[in-house]
Amino acid sequence: MPNRSPRPDLRNVAIIAHVDHGKTTLVDAMLHQSGLFRENEAVNERVMDSMDLERERGITIMAKNTAVRFGDYKINILDTPGHADFGGEVERVLSMVDGVLLLVDSSEGPLPQTRYVLSKALGLSLPVILVINKIDRQDARCEEVVCEAYDLFIDLDATEEQIDFPTLYTNARAGTATHDLNEPGTDLRVLFEEIVKTIPPPMVDAEAPLQILISNIDYNEYVGRLAIGRIVAGTVTAPSDVTLCRRDGTFVKGRTTMLYAYEGLERAQVPSASAGEIVAMTGFADVEIGETISSVDDPVALPPLAIDEPTIAMMFGVNTSPFAGKDGQHVTSRKIRDRLAREVLGNVAIRIDETDSPDTFKVSGRGELQLAILIEMMRREGFEVQVSKPEVITREVDGTTEEPLEMAIIDVPETFIGVVTESLGRRKGKMVKMVNHGKGRARLEFEIPSRGLIGFRSEFMTNTKGTGLINTLFHGWTPWQGPIPSRLTGALVADRPGPATTYALFNLQERGDLFAKPGTQVYEGMVVGENSRDADLDVNVVREKKLTNMRASSADDAMRLVPYRELSLEQALEFIREDELVEVTPKSIRMRKRVLASNMRPKWKQ
Repeated sequence: MPNRSPRPDLRNVAIIAHVDHGKTTLVDAMLHQSGLFRENEAVNERVMDSMDLERERGITIMAKNTAVRFGDYKINILDTPGHADFGGEVERVLSMVDGVLLLVDSSEGPLPQTRYVLSKALGLSLPVILVINKIDRQDARCEEVVCEAYDLFIDLDATEEQIDFPTLYTNARAGTATHDLNEPGTDLRVLFEEIVKTIPPPMVDAEAPLQILISNIDYNEYVGRLAIGRIVAGTVTAPSDVTLCRRDGTFVKGRTTMLYAYEGLERAQVPSASAGEIVAMTGFADVEIGETISSVDDPVALPPLAIDEPTIAMMFGVNTSPFAGKDGQHVTSRKIRDRLAREVLGNVAIRIDETDSPDTFKVSGRGELQLAILIEMMRREGFEVQVSKPEVITREVDGTTEEPLEMAIIDVPETFIGVVTESLGRRKGKMVKMVNHGKGRARLEFEIPSRGLIGFRSEFMTNTKGTGLINTLFHGWTPWQGPIPSRLTGALVADRPGPATTYALFNLQERGDLFAKPGTQVYEGMVVGENSRDADLDVNVVREKKLTNMRASSADDAMRLVPYRELSLEQALEFIREDELVEVTPKSIRMRKRVLASNMRPKWKQ
């Protein structure tokens, strides 16, 4: 029987919540009030969101570690993503902690990702502290949200001990927390006290053989690859000889060269660390997430991380358009393959498969947003790629084809209930619940195949005039639901290369919506607009007005163009059909036909 004992000076806690409920802002306040920053030190908002994309979009993409001091206690805090597409980040983070702060918006209440991350935490028997955030909102309904949280715990089959959770009310932006809404808080002291009281200290056996489960990978240009994980048993020193236990069951001898522990936002080099601590190590050139670092004399592997399977796949290929190589630095299949392989090492929810073509790779992930973020990161690094329409991954069970099913939670004004229900009905969606709080908005819950949601978001925002909110969550598998109509309109396709002209676009704008503006360089086969009818239409967008010495009465009339639609990467991925691709370069996002020559396209469709 191992001799395990609590380590009283340490707490490991993760902050989990739905997207935009205030996790990163709360971590900011905890860092400030723990005395990490000087009073006159200039600190960015959402300091944990260190990636440019995270700051631009206001979401957390990668899970990150930090640590604060509260009296004699060290609290390791892990900030997790709030979007369902990055669930793989949440799953591996929960393997490093002993409890969680469940953050819920005081108005919106528990949403799909709240349900998802809570189910993972309860499955690991982690104690929960419920934190109702944004209590300063005018539409806050704290008591109702607490009741909804209790209902969610019961619905997820929580035990009696898990349901007996403490509740705190916070205003993360102001940095206050309280147990009682009638007694406003002045700081976050009660939150720190509750973490120390409720989250159990890690149970450790410092004398046992070393075991460290690798849950994250980072890279530093000075020291190379960093393996990040929690010491489950034993003590690690640097430098020292260790054994790397691989996922395939093999053992490889290695050596830790440097050892780091977390202090605030920094990694501090330490000579040794014992069980319960979260550390980063160097010395392993090819370590992967889910592997175990153990002792040389008695290597024992820990169970590898279990990660939910991907549900969406896309084809990434070398850019073959006439404009290939003009913007990007990395355009070859070897560079793209190496970049995707590097992504897999640090992102456990991504899968890469080779295809029949050496220039094309099948990339699978949790959702469109996750893959769009990967494409956006690649284009910012100087890559050029062309990607296909997202497709769902199916499976065969007892001779029946099954496809992924999603739960869609939709919040819309009452006036749009009919149009949203009709739109989802066409896409095989089934309404399972409708709640109306009597404040002018209704919450609808649909079960819908993942295929039905591809391309739905832009239609949804148009139908609800930008006032609707939609959140989705993987709900399981369902028998194949048959054909689902995708885009009902055709495309306007350029039939020759050159710069688009005002004259040509003016005469085409009554045909549909244009994606090009005057001066845009186009090539044959490039999608330059959306046709108002269901068929594709080849158009000449480079035609110039012929000048003659004859004057007409309308010759000098100004040509007024309707503003063109500039599609974002996600909108372009939603828009394209199976016979189209999105060309992504560091400077441009273009849509094109797979077969550029118009006289060759009918053969491809056959």
